[in-house]
Amino acid sequence: MREVDQLYDKYFNLFEPALKSKLDEFDLMGYEHVTMEELWKYLTKKKWKKRKSEIHIHELVSDILALKAGDFMNFAAIEAYRSPNWFAELNEDELQELLKPND
Repeated sequence: MREVDQLYDKYFNLFEPALKSKLDEFDLMGYEHVTMEELWKYLTKKKWKKRKSEIHIHELVSDILALKAGDFMNFAAIEAYRSPNWFAELNEDELQELLKPND
């Protein structure tokens, strides 16, 4: 775990109401499968990547509430590309069967 992640993790419970509010907003826009943990990952890995000398709670809450769905979805897409190969556990025959066109 990175130092920045550990720095902000102690605030997770404090920010739950703001995170829930943002999830409700995403839900209204049609992004109902986003989780609080995914939002938190975006904030700690992207938005708050560089450690500030002083942490101001109001600035962090503002960052959460100002989060745009497009920014989060771009991050999620890039993270998905970085994930391991989804088909790695399939053997060649299973992969061919999966990719076979419907008759």
